[in-house]
Amino acid sequence: MAASGRHFLQIPGPTNVPDRVLRAMDMPTIDHRGPAFAEVGRQALDGMRSIFKTEGTVVIYPGSGTGAWEAALVNTLSPGDLVLMYETGHFSTLWNKLAGRLGIRTEFIESNWRAGADPEAIEERLRADTGHEIKAVCVVHNETSTGCVSPIAKIRKAIDAAGHPALLMVDTISSLASIDYCHDEWGVDVTVGGSQKGLMLPPGLSFNAVSEKAKKASETAALPRSYWSWEDMAGPNASGYFPYTPATNLLYGLVEAVKMLHEEGLDNVFARHQRHGRAARKAVAAWGLETVCTNPEHYSGSLTAVFVPEGHSADNFRKVTLENFNMSLGNGLAKLADRVFRIGHLGDFNDLMLMGTLSGVEMGMELAGIPYRRGGAQAALDSLTGREQVQAAGEAAE
Repeated sequence: MAASGRHFLQIPGPTNVPDRVLRAMDMPTIDHRGPAFAEVGRQALDGMRSIFKTEGTVVIYPGSGTGAWEAALVNTLSPGDLVLMYETGHFSTLWNKLAGRLGIRTEFIESNWRAGADPEAIEERLRADTGHEIKAVCVVHNETSTGCVSPIAKIRKAIDAAGHPALLMVDTISSLASIDYCHDEWGVDVTVGGSQKGLMLPPGLSFNAVSEKAKKASETAALPRSYWSWEDMAGPNASGYFPYTPATNLLYGLVEAVKMLHEEGLDNVFARHQRHGRAARKAVAAWGLETVCTNPEHYSGSLTAVFVPEGHSADNFRKVTLENFNMSLGNGLAKLADRVFRIGHLGDFNDLMLMGTLSGVEMGMELAGIPYRRGGAQAALDSLTGREQVQAAGEAAE
C-alpha cells in the first residue's frame, strides 16, 4: 500500500533536492557546443569556486565522488608513488583501496573510527620521511560513516611544520556546503567533492579544486588518465565548455543550488548545520545512547552516527522505522554494520524537518524494542529554541 505524505529521506546523502533545484533542472536539453550553454558552464564553474573558497581551478566531472577520488590521484601521481592516508572510517578505507588498484603504494595510519585524523600523528610520520618518499597526504574532511570531522587547517600546519613537500588532498563529499571549508586559506592542493549532499543536487556531478602546486605535479605525473584529465578540461572550460558531453541539466541545477546557498549566506548555512548537529546529539544523549564520534572538537554538522545497545540490531530498527513511518536512515558500514544508524541532517534541511526526523527515530525505537530513555526529541527542541541555554543561565545564577 502506498504511504501518504512525503518520504523522509534522512540518510547522509543523497539528500533531499529542493523544489527550486528540481525546477531549474526541468529544462529542454540544449546543444552543449552552442553559445547558450557556455553561459551555463561559466556560471557553474565560477559558482563552485565560491563554494570551495578558491581563486584557482575547479574541474567538474559527470561522475560520482569515487571518480573525483581517482581524478585527484591520477592527475598528480606516478606508478609506485607512496601516499599517506588516515583511517577515519569506511570512506577513507575505500579511497585507500582505490589508490592501491591504481598502482599507488599506500600507508594507512590506523584508528578506531571514533575521531577525525590526528595532525600530530601525520606530522610525526612525515618527519620520519627524511627522503620525502611520501608524495601526498589524503584525508577525509567529514567521514560519512562515522560523523567525525578532521581538522584540515591543523593538518596543513602539521605538514608545513614537518617541512615536507607532500601534496594535501581532501575529500569534502559530505562536508562541502555544509561545514566550513577553505581550499585556498587552508593550503589544500586537491579538494574532492560531490553533488548529492550539501549541494542539494541528485548524484551525478563530482569536483576537483586544484592548487597551482597540484597543477605543477600533474605535468610530470605518469599514471594513465583520459576521462579524468585536468589538462583536457582546461582549454574548453576557459570558455564555459567541456571536452566531452557534460551533465547539462545537472549543471542548470548546480547554478541554482549555488544561488540558494549564497542567498542564505554560507556562514548561515554552516551555522544551521552546526545547530542541527548539536540538537541531534542532545537527543542521542537524552535517549541514553552513544554517538560514534567521541571527540567534541570533531563533531559533525552533516550527520550523527549512533550506536544501538549491545545485542540489538540497528538494521532491524531501520527496517521497522521505514515500514511504519516511511523514513530512511543511514546504515552502519563495514565494521559498524548492524551496530549503528546514521541520521543525516544536511543540505536542504530545517528545524522542523529535524524534529520530525528525531520524533520518527524515537517512535521507531519504541516499536523495534530498542532500549532507550524517553525525552530525546524534547531535548533537541530545547536546544533549538534556546530553552537549554536559558535553563543553564538560571542554574548558574542560583
